Amino acid sequence: MAMSYWYKNVLPFSAMVAIECSNVGIYIVFKAATLKGLSYYVFVFYSFAIATLVLLPLVFIFPKTTGLPTFKLSLLYRIFLLGLIGFVDQLCGYRGIEYSSPTLASAVSNLTPAFTFILAVIFRFRSFLIH
Repeated sequence: MAMSYWYKNVLPFSAMVAIECSNVGIYIVFKAATLKGLSYYVFVFYSFAIATLVLLPLVFIFPKTTGLPTFKLSLLYRIFLLGLIGFVDQLCGYRGIEYSSPTLASAVSNLTPAFTFILAVIFRFRSFLIH
């Protein structure tokens, strides 16, 4: 019973707090690095390189037991598009931090779930009934 409570309540909350703290830390490091003259293109490249070095070994440590989907050209396009969207998102976000403060970036990043819900309602992924 205690492990079930841990996995359902404590672990997700702890993960969200850790991710928010790491985001704030990254914003502060970025602002300090750009004030010393580091280009935000270089910072984005380094962040992608570090993420690759951290996540790539996990594929070999925790192998997936189920089969992977067949590798088709459409799957390659989707992977490329997802990477491109993430890259452009980071470039735009860090460019905005360069003109403002890490505090503003942290506050705006907390609005992401609200924007996601609004877009889901607009594109009819979620229904919203007003009584």
